[in-house]
Amino acid sequence: MARNSEKAQNLLNRYVRGKEEAARRPVIKRPSHTADCRSVVDAEKWRMQIMREIGKGVSEIQNSALGEYKTRELNDNINKLMREKRHWEKKILELGGKNYLRSAPKTVEEDGSVTYGGYQYFGEAKNLPGVKEMLAKPKLSTAKRSRADLYKGVDADYYGYRDDEDGVLEESEAKAEALIKKRAITALENTLQQQQQMKHRQQQQQDEDDAAAVAAAAAEHDFISHVPLPTKEELDRAILAKRKEELLSRYVPV
Repeated sequence: MARNSEKAQNLLNRYVRGKEEAARRPVIKRPSHTADCRSVVDAEKWRMQIMREIGKGVSEIQNSALGEYKTRELNDNINKLMREKRHWEKKILELGGKNYLRSAPKTVEEDGSVTYGGYQYFGEAKNLPGVKEMLAKPKLSTAKRSRADLYKGVDADYYGYRDDEDGVLEESEAKAEALIKKRAITALENTLQQQQQMKHRQQQQQDEDDAAAVAAAAAEHDFISHVPLPTKEELDRAILAKRKEELLSRYVPV
């Protein structure tokens, strides 16, 4: 008997030692942002972890003895986990995994919560002071209107046929028209003034050019020679005679 009890005790010791070693292993924390994850397997693991935390929170919030402060804190944490779960579901779809967004609850009643303004209330959070009255407000009717109901509101006012009966539109149009005319006249006057100045400068330049041309022609016409000037042939003959005379004086003795 002692031998069997020793074996059992040894087996128990090994089990306890293994549990302690497993507890001492480094715990991998969930990434704070989905961009840090590159594996579909890891993304699926983090999503399942969040799902377990949401389930645990929803179970705890059903307790009516939690108190108002604890209930609000727990409900806020569940909403935060729901948003984080959607982020991981988008990441899984981005990595080529299963589309969990398609199978998500389409109505708030399916997960036992009530949504108001994009915020979900779970369990006892629906009975908190102010929340119960807020959720009890009648919801606006979202029934789809028929084409006949839409055409009931179409009349002359819809097409703007009676917009000028009170005279306000005519007064506004008259002011706008006067302002547009004034701007157009000012722009036209500026354009005509610029054209006139340009034409004046061109005429002034033309007058100066004409005066210079007339002065040059008059100066050329007024030149008078008081002595007869030799022609080119006469100058050539005179030069030739002068050279002959120099050669003769150089080589022929006098």
